[in-house]
Amino acid sequence: MSNVLNNILKQKMLEIQSQLPAYVKLVKDNDHNFNDVLTAEVDQSNNKTIASPDVIGSVNYKGDFNEIIENAAKKYNVNSSIIKSVIKAESNFNPSVVSSAGAMGLMQLMPDTARSLGVSDSFDPVENINGGVKYLKEMLDKFGGNLELALAAYNAGPGNVTKYGGIPPFQETQNYVAKIMGYIKNRTF
Repeated sequence: MSNVLNNILKQKMLEIQSQLPAYVKLVKDNDHNFNDVLTAEVDQSNNKTIASPDVIGSVNYKGDFNEIIENAAKKYNVNSSIIKSVIKAESNFNPSVVSSAGAMGLMQLMPDTARSLGVSDSFDPVENINGGVKYLKEMLDKFGGNLELALAAYNAGPGNVTKYGGIPPFQETQNYVAKIMGYIKNRTF
């Protein structure tokens, strides 16, 4: 039974890996152990390291995102405090986080969403922030500037917000919206 489970997990990791940049390797060719399957390797020539127990893989980035955020705020006419609050909630400002669902980077873009936004490298802070803010602006426009509905759509998808006529009755989404609204109000990002 253990081998069957490990093989299923390895296959899922290979599916996720196929959507990640080449320097992030989640599965070794000969992995048969669950811990090995979840251990990410990074090409050291990229000068990046793995370091985060609560994500599949993580690449450290040294830099200040304020200028990128301010530029995206101006470009898409979205308040920089909102952007910072979303980034805080999504990745805690770690540009290399990969969620268990496969969302990547600072604003946790899913691979299909990233592609649709023109993002080719979700781990590039400039691309990720611009893509995430562009998507957030689309959600703000779609929901008449209602920030709470836009945030709910960012988290649960616009279809769910439309389906339920407001913030969906998903605890995760309700907590997500409340958390970000709190960050904005208290400027704790």
